[in-house]
Amino acid sequence: MFDSLSQKLISVFDRLRGRGALTEADLDAALREIRLVLLEADVALSAVKVLLERTKERALGRDIFKGITPGQMIIKCVYEELVDFLGTDIVPFNTKANSPFSYLFVGLQGSGKTTSVAKVARNLKKTHNLLLVSLDVYRPAAFEQLRVLAEKIEAPCFDGDKNEKPLAIAQKALAWAGKNNVDIVLFDTAGRTHIDNVLMQEIQTLQEKIQPLETLLVADSMMGQEAGTIAKTFHACVPLSGLILTRVDGDARGGAALSLRFVTGCPIKGLGTGEAVEKFSPFDPKRMVDQILDRGDVLQLVESAAELMENSLVEKTQKRLKKRKFDLNDLKEHLEQVKKMGNASSFFKLLPGARKLDKIMKESGQTLQESDKKIVRQVALIQAMTPKERNHPEILNASRRKRIAAGAGQTVMDLNRLVKSFEQTRDILKKVIKTGAEKDWEAITKKILEQR
Repeated sequence: MFDSLSQKLISVFDRLRGRGALTEADLDAALREIRLVLLEADVALSAVKVLLERTKERALGRDIFKGITPGQMIIKCVYEELVDFLGTDIVPFNTKANSPFSYLFVGLQGSGKTTSVAKVARNLKKTHNLLLVSLDVYRPAAFEQLRVLAEKIEAPCFDGDKNEKPLAIAQKALAWAGKNNVDIVLFDTAGRTHIDNVLMQEIQTLQEKIQPLETLLVADSMMGQEAGTIAKTFHACVPLSGLILTRVDGDARGGAALSLRFVTGCPIKGLGTGEAVEKFSPFDPKRMVDQILDRGDVLQLVESAAELMENSLVEKTQKRLKKRKFDLNDLKEHLEQVKKMGNASSFFKLLPGARKLDKIMKESGQTLQESDKKIVRQVALIQAMTPKERNHPEILNASRRKRIAAGAGQTVMDLNRLVKSFEQTRDILKKVIKTGAEKDWEAITKKILEQR
């Protein structure tokens, strides 16, 4: 969701990087540009003012270290201030209380509240016994929606009476939980298309009576400028303990996270990154700011790789490259691993300088989305080959190529491009291993693309 904000901030920073000396006037000019970028990203004006004031104070009070330009120092100050602004550490969901205790999920209708209940439950069920409860007696499908999600994560869902008041359902659910060894009861409250007194009074009554350990506001990151106002209203009615942002994989301008955090002072505890129940992650301020400033998220990349890629495959590839043995079987294995990690788009976004890499690809007439499709087609071509052909690409004569292309439902030209790309990539990777230049992702990618 931070793509637009990120691109504009990087544009401002690129102009600063080359500066030798930097005056206070230069700093003010840069901060004015950053101010416009943040406002365009729907960050609340009050939050923008405070953020830039703190950044200026930090920059003016900072000594310029040897080897670091003043421009680089401003970038560092913005990074540090954004991290402080969003909260420096991951804040987990509170589980330190006598069982059963409860979480109350609040928010507007359509914010992804019910799905977020299931996502949080999925994360907690590894270590706790849970019970999901719908208190939305106004929406006919609400009980059924939560029940279906509960089945997906294999968690129990309380069978409440839709004709009863939300408070009565909540009290019965807590009583049932106490008798059935339940640790955490997750309450999904009713949402509205807008904030009204009836909604607020109902939530207030629920919080006063059931005393939840966590009261979590679920907010749609696409809300824009409204986010701060809505969060402020909820927080004034019921003291919030945390925030959950949904649809962060969408095209939002990114200001909601900064606004919500500033207005409520509450930590962002989770991010919904897609519709599926497994598409949820804890909010890590440092990693989020790394992505905003295009520093990449190498930690997430490593975590994804660790889950899916066996160390033996990495070692095997390195050994084969050093022995000048890298064939189409190796290429197929790695293409399949990239597919398992998500897709080329999500993979590249985690690399430092990802947006520059994307720009390089576009200049080469390619996009990351096209690369995703190309991976599928390339794997199909390799699968259409015999084991001998995969081991020895040099034997691929005209008749063999015609047969393989037909078997994969593609053209001989597609196969020729794959073989040429394979040969060029193999040569470049051998040089990378030999020189130890693996860190220079941008240069490596550019070189590969230029030779295609």
